Amino acid sequence: MTTARGLHAQVLETLGQRIVDGELEPGTVVRPETIADEAGVSRSVVREALRVLQSLGLVEPRQRVGTLVRPTASWELLAPTVIRWRGASPAYFAQQRELLELRLGVEPVAASLVAARSVTEDPTAGPTDDGPATDPAGTEPTPAAAVLAAARDMTDACARDDSRAYLEADVRFHRALLTGSGNAVFAHFAGTVEALLRTRTSESRDTITRWTRDAAARHEAVALAAVAGDADAASAAATALLRVTREEFIAEAPAAGRQARTAPTR
Repeated sequence: MTTARGLHAQVLETLGQRIVDGELEPGTVVRPETIADEAGVSRSVVREALRVLQSLGLVEPRQRVGTLVRPTASWELLAPTVIRWRGASPAYFAQQRELLELRLGVEPVAASLVAARSVTEDPTAGPTDDGPATDPAGTEPTPAAAVLAAARDMTDACARDDSRAYLEADVRFHRALLTGSGNAVFAHFAGTVEALLRTRTSESRDTITRWTRDAAARHEAVALAAVAGDADAASAAATALLRVTREEFIAEAPAAGRQARTAPTR
C-alpha cells in the first residue's frame, strides 16, 4: 500500500516533470481537483506537491485565478530536484552547457584554494605509496589528497570499464574540490554539481563514458597541482577540464539541443 508521503512524491515528480518538459506551459492554471482525479489521490496530496513546486519557483498561487505555472527564469535552477527534472527533459544539453559555464567561474577558484590549503595547512602532505596524505593529526586525508584519491579512482574505473564506479568517483572528485576549498558557498554548490553529473546516466548517447580516459587524466592534473600546492596550475588545469567538457557537450548536442541553447527563455 502506497503511503501518503509516497503519493505526494509521485504527484510531485509527475507534475514537476510535466512543467519542465513544457507539457504544462507558463501561464497554465494547475487545478488541484483535476490533478487529483488524474492521479487518483486526494486534493490535500496535490496541494502539498504544489507547495513544494512553489518553493522551487515552478508555480505561483494567484488570488481569484488559481495556481499558475511560472516561466523558466523563475525556477530555482540550481536546486538538485530541478536539475534532475531538466536532465530528463529536452533541456538536457542546454542545462549541461549553462551549468558548465557557471562551474567555469567557480571550480578553478576552488582548485586554487585547495592548492593553497595544501601548503598552509600541511606543507609536507603528498601522495604516498600507502594511500592519500593525511592531515597533521593523521586522522583523515587533506583536501588535496581527497581530490587526488578520487581522480585515481576514476583512472582505475576506466581500466576496469566500470562506468558506474567512474561516475561515483567523479562525484567524489568535484565534491572534494568544492568542499575542500574552505569556502562555505562553494561547498553548498557541491550538491548542484553532483545532481548535474548524475543526470548523465539517463542520456542515451552516454557522453559520460566516451571521453573517460582523457577526462580522468585531466582530473588527475587538477589534483596533482593541488597536492603540489601550485594554485595557478590547479586553477588552469580545472579551467581546461571544464572547457573541454563544455565543448564535448556542445559537439554532442543534437539539433534540438542546439536550438534549445539559443531559444529565448520561456
